[in-house]
Amino acid sequence: MKVEIIEKDDQYVLNHCTKYLARDSSDARHDFGQYEPGDPRAAVCEAWRFPVVDTHWDGVGARTSFAFNDVTFVYDGRAAFPESVSVVGTFAPLHTLVPLRPVLFARRPTGFFAATVRIAKGQVHQYKFAVDGAYVLDPVNPQQTVADNGRTWSRLFTDACSVPLTLSRVERDLLGRLVRHLLPFRLEENRRFVREVYESIDRGARGTEFPLSYQLDEEVGTVNYIDKVLARQERQHAVDYHICLDLIGDVLRSRFGGLDPAVAPPELYADLYAQMAAERVDGWDYGRYHSPRYFLLLLRRHAMTGAFAHPRHGGNSGAAGWMYLESRFRDAAGDTLFDWRRAVEEPLGHSTDYRG
Repeated sequence: MKVEIIEKDDQYVLNHCTKYLARDSSDARHDFGQYEPGDPRAAVCEAWRFPVVDTHWDGVGARTSFAFNDVTFVYDGRAAFPESVSVVGTFAPLHTLVPLRPVLFARRPTGFFAATVRIAKGQVHQYKFAVDGAYVLDPVNPQQTVADNGRTWSRLFTDACSVPLTLSRVERDLLGRLVRHLLPFRLEENRRFVREVYESIDRGARGTEFPLSYQLDEEVGTVNYIDKVLARQERQHAVDYHICLDLIGDVLRSRFGGLDPAVAPPELYADLYAQMAAERVDGWDYGRYHSPRYFLLLLRRHAMTGAFAHPRHGGNSGAAGWMYLESRFRDAAGDTLFDWRRAVEEPLGHSTDYRG
């Protein structure tokens, strides 16, 4: 497995770093109390953006570029100015060190080190930095994972990843039932449309469109989208899902004779939603989570976003959500009012300007 280094100029790196790393860490109000004193992430705006997962452009065309991301690893060495920084990870052959180069501004060292690697979409990887020979976790990236040998590594995942990262199988099964009743696909004619979209994508097209066309769940990948949002940009809400899915499972199980709530009838879910909206859920442990309505609103926001966001975020699998809107909204002549293909690149669309 050869590592392909992508050349990015200093301006590219600094454009990302200045927005997210150039905060005044002396102001304690900036970290909102989510990190311990001295934690480097307390001085970072949106630490989840590191490493930078960006679109890949090979200079040839969208179809040959589409299956990859450019992942830029950035190490902030302004405190010690190390002599050498490298990154090692599962995206490269075992023990291969990929050197990070010093980032300059006006021909002077900034203290930042960076390297950009081409990585296929839909993957999860572990990595560490080697700083003057000592292996350390990424001090900025909040994502971490524990390997089989008990060692902790920093983690990253590329666009359209379908590997479960946050939620257990039981949680995902229950979440699938919950979002099914929040999305417009629950009507039989709409569910049939979504099924036909998936069934119309042959194996060759799936290979071309990579994981974006896989049928991840009946809700066009919404469960997968939520799993990825909780792993990265909204990881603070993971605890909400763990607690509330457990509470909802207990409530539904008690109302369904102790059976698996994932197979409970739709009426039970409809009653539960009404009670959650009214903040009056019989059997809810308010000592563990005081507002079921808050979680319902959070779930609705995530469900709608996951169904209709760009497929690279893990939902809207195969652009099925966009195809649904395309079919629903038409003018008097029968032409669609939602021509999404004009706005995105191949192989999903036909825009020559947009590159993901």
